[in-house]
Amino acid sequence: MDPIDPVYGAGTLLIIAAVAVAVLLLLIIKVRLHAFIALVLVSAVTAVVAGIPLADVSTALTSGFGSTLASVALLVGFGVMLGRLLEVTGGAQVLADTLVNRFGEQRAPFALGVAALLFGLPIFFDAGLVVFLPIILTVARRFGGSLLYYALPAAGAFAVMHAFVPPHPGPVAAGTAFGGDIGVILLVNLPIAIVAWYVGSYLVSRFLGARVDLPVSDALFGPVNDGSDDSDASEGGSGGTGTTIAPPTFGLVLGLLAIPLVLIAFNTVLSTLIQDGVIDEGNTVVDFLILLGNTPIALLITLLVAIATLGRRGRNLEETRGLLDRSLGPICSIILVTGAGGMFGGVLRISGIGEALTSSLSGIGIPLLLQAFVIATTLRVAQGSATVSITTTAGLIASQADALSSGQIALLVTAIAAGSTVLSHVNDSGFWLVSRFFGMDEKTTLKTWTVMETTLGLSAFAVAAALYPLMS
Repeated sequence: MDPIDPVYGAGTLLIIAAVAVAVLLLLIIKVRLHAFIALVLVSAVTAVVAGIPLADVSTALTSGFGSTLASVALLVGFGVMLGRLLEVTGGAQVLADTLVNRFGEQRAPFALGVAALLFGLPIFFDAGLVVFLPIILTVARRFGGSLLYYALPAAGAFAVMHAFVPPHPGPVAAGTAFGGDIGVILLVNLPIAIVAWYVGSYLVSRFLGARVDLPVSDALFGPVNDGSDDSDASEGGSGGTGTTIAPPTFGLVLGLLAIPLVLIAFNTVLSTLIQDGVIDEGNTVVDFLILLGNTPIALLITLLVAIATLGRRGRNLEETRGLLDRSLGPICSIILVTGAGGMFGGVLRISGIGEALTSSLSGIGIPLLLQAFVIATTLRVAQGSATVSITTTAGLIASQADALSSGQIALLVTAIAAGSTVLSHVNDSGFWLVSRFFGMDEKTTLKTWTVMETTLGLSAFAVAAALYPLMS
């Protein structure tokens, strides 16, 4: 559903959004109402108060909910089944052990973050996180301590690559709006993203992990597979026959994880080449490769290969089906809450808050780089979607970028991406995904994930601001 013409001015809409967020937090944290119920309730009331026609309120609610589920449900479903197979067969343990042996026990969180940076180049945030989840949990279980030590470096790596680095859609869209060179944006933003990750995610995770003791949740994959006699472990480790089945090799596990990496890379690279006119549209082979690299299709292919290679180790297909069926139960709440978070953000967008804000902020007299950051941050806080924040901000200030060098355009993209990263909160579906995946309540998520996202964005903006005068 497209945004309506704003019924109120930007100030009134901002107040409505702020009150809605405050009421939502009150219902969830103080009243202890279930997050799914609270999100739907506040979304409906906000839609009415913000001036969305009553006949369109239902459509506004379902469009935000449906569009979020369309992007999240398949990824989470396929990802958690793949993760469960890796968990019960020992594949996640093998990969975790190899990473730790290469980097050392003390640098295990750093190893997870580096691996996530590599995998995050072509893979979207939510897809990368769900595939990496069993590895994060396995490492955290092995060494103990707060889960934040291990979860935030990996999650932050996927977040920073998705927000800052082509060929992800946000930086590509912003660079295209400015008439920039995508290759230059990649070369400039990649090192900035790595520095921002190290300062804003890895170092911050050590600070937060020392202050927030978050235990490893067993909600998704159950307790650690230590050879005990639970049904999944017996299916995975011995096939129920008492015969020990050797875990898969490191090469096999790495190959499975590389499948979506390669397929999605084909999709993103080929799509970019078509957009730049290097490859003509309508090429059947290219279109087929792009289809295979569509994230849900890539994960489906990976899951099928995992069933063929891991699912038949010491068990028959009937037992594997039961294992996968049980893995889906715990994620129902995750999917519904995440969809409801998308509903809330969608209502704020449809109410016209983005259009009202951009019209009121377009004339602020501050330097262009800071202006880009402030506008993107305001839009991010107001309506939740990082992609909407990036594309809207880029369109608003595009006319001011005509005289900039290629390097300055790249740093302008950095500033917008930084603003669209900070202050992830309850109107962001990613907030709820992280909250449920890592077993955090809303208050803890605000104190950890929101803080990390903010320091990550601020770190990137600080680097961009320091480099901007040198790029003229």
